[in-house]
Amino acid sequence: MTLSEDQILALAPDEASKKAGLGLANMSKWVSKGANELAIWGECQGSGSKPYQAQIDLSNIAFKCSCPSRKFPCKHGLALFLLYARQTASFSIDKAPAWVTEWLEKRAEKQEKKAAKEEAPVDEAAQVKRQLARHDKVMNGINELQLWIKDIVRNGILSMPDKGFPWFENVAKRMVDAQAPGLANMVRQLGETNFFAENWQQPFLEQLLKLYIVTEGYQQHHSGEAPFLQDLRSWIGFTINQDELKEQTGITDTWLVLAKQSNEVDNVTTEKYWLYGLEQKKYALVLQFTVRGQGSQLSLTPGLYIQAELVFFPSVNPMRALIKRQLNTQNNNIPTGYSGWDEVTAAQSEMYSRFPVQGERPFIVEQLTAVPYNNQWWLRDQSSRMVPIRNAEKNIWHILAISGGQPLNMVLIGNPAQVEVAGIWQEHQYLLV
Repeated sequence: MTLSEDQILALAPDEASKKAGLGLANMSKWVSKGANELAIWGECQGSGSKPYQAQIDLSNIAFKCSCPSRKFPCKHGLALFLLYARQTASFSIDKAPAWVTEWLEKRAEKQEKKAAKEEAPVDEAAQVKRQLARHDKVMNGINELQLWIKDIVRNGILSMPDKGFPWFENVAKRMVDAQAPGLANMVRQLGETNFFAENWQQPFLEQLLKLYIVTEGYQQHHSGEAPFLQDLRSWIGFTINQDELKEQTGITDTWLVLAKQSNEVDNVTTEKYWLYGLEQKKYALVLQFTVRGQGSQLSLTPGLYIQAELVFFPSVNPMRALIKRQLNTQNNNIPTGYSGWDEVTAAQSEMYSRFPVQGERPFIVEQLTAVPYNNQWWLRDQSSRMVPIRNAEKNIWHILAISGGQPLNMVLIGNPAQVEVAGIWQEHQYLLV
């Protein structure tokens, strides 16, 4: 598998690694280097007497290096890959050294075991038994969580800022033990409330209410296969077989990649790609999870238009989707958005009427102007209705530099009460902020 230089740099865990990798992608830094159809390897001279041994598995893009860095890929792996992309002919085509072949053999052995496990016949009786056991664990966890929620309400929330994040983390870990990772994430978000902000009570109570609605809903609707139940199961943390989902017929459209968000927890990077279909006027969220040291299967650039078939996960308000097939397109039309905040609120209210808990989502809103008011930055629509910008300090000056204080069409992520600006159209050009 060969990647372009931009795709290789996209694998960097942070900007510092990217910069260091570019600096080491120099022939003079490498004592030896080689490649074959399976791997790339090389020895990079560091500060010590013994060079660092870097290697890359080309079959599914994985890295290993003898350096002490805890980053994956490290700067040596990135530099080796960049050097190979730039000067492939300078790599000797030879038998890989023992330190490379041993690593590849171990990886192949793991893949074989995984494939054998997947090909093994499904024991339906055992599968049902596991599902029932998990349901019992989830129900026990929910019972404990609801007692915890009721204790918070009974005792009042004014003492919450003094509790500290570990107090919430202990409950989150209990939800992980109960096989309800979605609830664990919701508890962690509760603990991440900015208790130093004014009116912190409102977002805290909103998150607490979400927790209660999801847990109460699952207790009352834990059987059946309706989309409503699928939404509940998704919030709890149940997964869907994506291979089976991809067998379904999806929606083919020209999709604009609106934005990309990423964060890393416990060496797992979660990437969110927000898309908008020009013909169907439908928003979509494509998620990708990668473990440190593994390459990304999907790489979409915000502002890029793709012709693709998307299959949506079952939901009363379908948003998350899988890309079943994809082709690039030259389309660069500006999509139609909401005319103002009243339309956004109406659309969101309709979603809440179908399912009472919603996460963040994208909005395209036309002719918005960034304005200061009451020591905060807001987005004002054509009817002079305003919504506050969340974390405005991150990019407000960039927004003002692009817009010049004039109303422009914008891509926002959040909810009608508070949003972040992800992109702006300046004439016919889509600019990220």
